[in-house]
Amino acid sequence: QVQLVESGGGLVQAGDSLRLSCAASIRTFSLYNIGWFRRAPGKEREFVAVVSWSGGTTDYADSVKGRFTVSRDNAKKTVYLQMNELKPEDTAVYYCAARLSDRVALKAGTADHWGQGTQVTVSS
Repeated sequence: QVQLVESGGGLVQAGDSLRLSCAASIRTFSLYNIGWFRRAPGKEREFVAVVSWSGGTTDYADSVKGRFTVSRDNAKKTVYLQMNELKPEDTAVYYCAARLSDRVALKAGTADHWGQGTQVTVSS
């Protein structure tokens, strides 16, 4: 059974950094595009970042560009989201998602698999 497990969330102050991890139990993990999404209280889920199956292509939401970096280690079947200069508006539950093909569709939120999420809270 496929599982995506996020970790690394927590409570931090504005300006701090966090690194989220998404560990996958997918046999063919290296073939999957992986995305990060977030849902803030009272808001719709939104795209944050995506990394292609090879790690060679990344894309970010404008709101996090220059502050967040997505990367992957296919040998460890893990994707990371390094979040720097955190702001209170980054407070949300962060989810990772996997899609075997069509990175554009993944960015739109259409995924084959979703994790359960990890809470990130940024205080001002």
